[in-house]
Amino acid sequence: AEIIRFGLALGAKFETFMGLSGMGDLIVTCTSMHSRNLRAGILIGKGMTVREAEESLKMVVEGIPATKSALSIARSVGVDMPILESAYSVLFCNKKIDECVDELMGRPVKNENE
Repeated sequence: AEIIRFGLALGAKFETFMGLSGMGDLIVTCTSMHSRNLRAGILIGKGMTVREAEESLKMVVEGIPATKSALSIARSVGVDMPILESAYSVLFCNKKIDECVDELMGRPVKNENE
């Protein structure tokens, strides 16, 4: 829902997110061990720094700089992206993952389409 709100605010079509280029790519990025983003996330989750994870993989992990760019754009267009904010806090502000999870899970329940 967060990614869809972001895309719609930038002029994308809802349907784009339901096809292979949207949901399909997201599923592969989040589940395939071929995904540099997933592998970096696992390493960071195990306690490595961003730099250590990137050096370990010896490849560009496009999700790391994309997190910074996407958050900047989201803020500029007024889209609330709490998951992205949490990822940014872990990657660039040394925030603990457990703290981010607690904050996300403690948010008031609301309709995801709001």
